[in-house]
Amino acid sequence: MTAPNAPEAPLAERMRPRTLEDYVGQDHLVGPEATLRRALTAGQLPSMILWGPPGVGKTTLARLMAEATGRPFHQLSAIRSGVKEVREVIDNAERQGMFSTRAVLFIDEIHRFSKAQQDSLLGAVERGSVTLIGATTENPSFEVIPALLSRSQVYVLEAFGKEQLQALVQRALDGDEWLQSHRVEIAEWDALLRASGGDGRRLLNVLELVVAGAASEQGEAADGIRIDDALVSRFIQANLSRYDKTGDTHYDIASALIKSIRSSDPDGAVYWLARMIEGGEDPKFIARRLLISASEDIGHANPTALVLANATFDAVERLGVPECRIPLSQCATYLASSPKSNSAYAAIGAAQKAVRDHGDLPVPMHLRNAPTKLMKDLGHGSGYRYDHDHGGFSGQECLPEGLAGQRFFRPGNTPREQSIADFLRSLWGDRKG
Repeated sequence: MTAPNAPEAPLAERMRPRTLEDYVGQDHLVGPEATLRRALTAGQLPSMILWGPPGVGKTTLARLMAEATGRPFHQLSAIRSGVKEVREVIDNAERQGMFSTRAVLFIDEIHRFSKAQQDSLLGAVERGSVTLIGATTENPSFEVIPALLSRSQVYVLEAFGKEQLQALVQRALDGDEWLQSHRVEIAEWDALLRASGGDGRRLLNVLELVVAGAASEQGEAADGIRIDDALVSRFIQANLSRYDKTGDTHYDIASALIKSIRSSDPDGAVYWLARMIEGGEDPKFIARRLLISASEDIGHANPTALVLANATFDAVERLGVPECRIPLSQCATYLASSPKSNSAYAAIGAAQKAVRDHGDLPVPMHLRNAPTKLMKDLGHGSGYRYDHDHGGFSGQECLPEGLAGQRFFRPGNTPREQSIADFLRSLWGDRKG
């Protein structure tokens, strides 16, 4: 049997579900009794933000929801579209009277839209001209303007688990003519699933890559293709070395950047930064990671690092690509060259553990607020000593009973933190020095 040539459309596109019944995963949203399923059954479709990792079916779900409610579907990418394209879709919907059925405007990667671009959506959403569905891999609390967020429901899509990924592959093996022609057998799953990184689209594309490669090697005489871990590793090794801003390597290179900073290696930091920039990474994603590192890894050793990282984030928003690479480089090399301390990071971790271990301990009476006479009569604020009336230091305990004397913040060994330790020791002795 001669296998047909590989179709032009990628396997992930060929296997895109056509109905909600074919949709894999997200049972908490579209399962039989789930929130979105009930709304769709009732013919309702609110404006919403779909937040989840790459390759979990955000675009597919948006399209299926539009079809399930009989609404026109318009799709834009925030990377390739701007205010002009948004207004054209909205004007077209209103001009054709589509607002009577509330056409769906789907915007992929809506977090890439600027504030002005997101503002252009508000009027149409409020008028009901369109039902907005935005998809994002970033936290919408940070990336979607509050006015738009307050007019939309936020639904969180979960990464695929092992069983769901296997179901996607089996569905492809059972339903794709090209795969069936090669009589594919999955003998081992580990390498295939690991290569996917939980991304369903990438999983199917890796499967297609491996099958195509094996078929090319074996030729027409092949009696089926047996996929095991060794075969998968051999065919995808070169592909995994690329920077993929929507897959595993995206997080590996971001990790390499932060670990280079933590290791005080400015050359490593600027190299991994360059890899991210050349790979088309969202500059705000990089700036956020630098902002976190400035506090987590440098902290009290050099508080100016946090100021610079925050200024870098502002500069990235103002400059955009390609100029923003310069302040990003300045910040990354500065952070890598700075003394390091994680004492603030360790302190909040220890304090949160104490909260989890001991529960909601009552606030000591002397620290409670006492805005009314009744509350004062009940003892709120009683015994509180105003430090400025005691030479700037009263020595009163501020932890709840059961944690008195506990230390969460321990200054590191950097010169600046040692001066902090000396100051605390001069006040508290060894209790907090």
